[in-house]
Amino acid sequence: MRNLLVFCALFSFIFFNSCGESPKNEEETRSEKVSENENQEKSEAGVILFFGNSLTAGMGLDPNEAFPAVIQQKIDSLDLPYEVVNAGLSGETTAAGKNRINWVLNQDVTVFVLELGANDGLRGIPLEETRKNLQEIINTVRKKNPDTEIILAGMQIPPNMGQEYTSEFRNIFPSLAEKNDVHLISFLLEDVAGNPELNQGDGIHPTAQGQKILAKNVWEVLGPVIRKKRNL
Repeated sequence: MRNLLVFCALFSFIFFNSCGESPKNEEETRSEKVSENENQEKSEAGVILFFGNSLTAGMGLDPNEAFPAVIQQKIDSLDLPYEVVNAGLSGETTAAGKNRINWVLNQDVTVFVLELGANDGLRGIPLEETRKNLQEIINTVRKKNPDTEIILAGMQIPPNMGQEYTSEFRNIFPSLAEKNDVHLISFLLEDVAGNPELNQGDGIHPTAQGQKILAKNVWEVLGPVIRKKRNL
């Protein structure tokens, strides 16, 4: 009798393992399928990369209040298959951005939002240098993946550097957008710049409410781009 029990136990062990199966209940099987589907959806999600300075980083605020995070909330609410990556770095100039762009592009990017130049303008960096750096960043993105959609965030600065410099600085962005056939946000800080109620104490960085308006300005351009990209 003892030998018979041992034989039965051994038979059961060999049978289940040779079939590559183990007895699982229905709940475990369902959980595994859900997990597999979630992983697949995540791997298939497009990446929207925001590459910018403290405006993108949300300086002085919780990261969840920065406009890229607000954009992610909008995307999630619409059940769109995109993941936002915030690559904003406070104090970033176009030259510094040019130097770190290759490191940032270590992943497949569906949409690249370029928000740099404000610090150049505030520091009075030669306009041709700013233009050249932005062009090189665009070239690098295109070289990495020609199918990546590029959105350029237009910027304006106070007239501290003189009217000519201020005017030419503003024109850099639409000029580059037209030259490279990329999408343009006319002015990222539209309806926020110069409004004390929407900016922090420094008068430069938006409050959480101001960031929501930035997100709205971005979404007006980004929304149609990502829907078209996925034929939605």
